[in-house]
Amino acid sequence: MAYRERPLSPHLQVYRWQVQMVSSILHRATGVILSLGSLLVAWGLVALATGTDRWSHFTHAARSPLGFLILFGWTWALAFHLLSGIRHLSQDMGVGTSVPAFVKSAWTAIIGSLVLTAIVWLLAMQKWGGA
Repeated sequence: MAYRERPLSPHLQVYRWQVQMVSSILHRATGVILSLGSLLVAWGLVALATGTDRWSHFTHAARSPLGFLILFGWTWALAFHLLSGIRHLSQDMGVGTSVPAFVKSAWTAIIGSLVLTAIVWLLAMQKWGGA
């Protein structure tokens, strides 16, 4: 029997980026971001429980430009992961499994998460003056 070299698997450079691929990667990445962001939520809850001095330290950190960027990003990660999770749940039930529906739902999750994040932060800024 003659020896034939096996073909190599294509690498990421061969694939063309598609919204389905991006949404899948983002879903996993936002899950990690939410896990790490839970530490910030725990810090806030502990600061709230321990007194006004620690709470003021936490709010000072949260209202800084870096704190705002982290909270804004965490809010977007929460919105995207929620919408993408609903998308995956519906696909698990057999709804929207065709390629056009898959592309449409991926774009809906991406754009919907941006809109949802903007709504949350606009409401927070109006109601609490900067959250």
